[in-house]
Amino acid sequence: MNLSWPTRISLRVVALGYLFVLLVLPLVIILLRTFEKGIGAFIDSITTPAAISAFQLSMIIVAIVVPLNVIFGIFTALALVRGKFPGRTLVQGIVDLPFAVSPVVVGVALILLWGANGWFGGLESAGFKVIFGLPGMVIATIFVTLPFVVREVEPVLHEIGDEQEQAATTLGATRWQTFWRITLPAIRWGLTYGVVLTVARALGEFGAVIMVSSAQPGKSQTLTLLVHGRYINDHNTFGAYSAATLLMGLALVTLLLMTLLERKRGTK
Repeated sequence: MNLSWPTRISLRVVALGYLFVLLVLPLVIILLRTFEKGIGAFIDSITTPAAISAFQLSMIIVAIVVPLNVIFGIFTALALVRGKFPGRTLVQGIVDLPFAVSPVVVGVALILLWGANGWFGGLESAGFKVIFGLPGMVIATIFVTLPFVVREVEPVLHEIGDEQEQAATTLGATRWQTFWRITLPAIRWGLTYGVVLTVARALGEFGAVIMVSSAQPGKSQTLTLLVHGRYINDHNTFGAYSAATLLMGLALVTLLLMTLLERKRGTK
């Protein structure tokens, strides 16, 4: 469809204006509020014991969630692409469930399952605390980040086919050798991209985590909960802006990494 020059200009102005108002302008305001007192005040705000603890807890959750989702994602994608079994469509739907369900609903469901009066509440009676502790936060984050590795690896497996894997098996390679030397190198870019998306989602998760966390500073407060706690509970707007800027910095690094990976994947 050929558009006239005025129409093209109008569409670009509308699109850029929309992005500026909804994305750029709020970020600029946060940055201005963050650095209005100087870089020193910003550094002091993000190096308090509560902020350091929140950063460390976020990194711990990422360090646990990413490997688990990588293992689950690879084998689930292999099962969906290479396998034929009853209930395959159901598994596809379950994998996409986190995209459709609100994170807050996920948090409530976890409380009903793992809370003191839940189905598995006996674990808490035995001294293993899930809800309002690190295990609950990890489970909630795993759920909301579940689909990313699967959905990035699955189309790559469709694209490469299974001819090389069958050839390796014919030549006497074991399943592990075939996976390690043939399958894994072939899916490495899709897998890496899925990992980056998982990291970004895990760092920014709020709805599910706040439902299963006590949100106590220095104990069970992630960076997103730190922003919420400073702004809502402590009325420390500058501290909230500083923590939000730290989160934006991590998101920017993730975005740059995603861009670089996409370019490299496009040249392969």
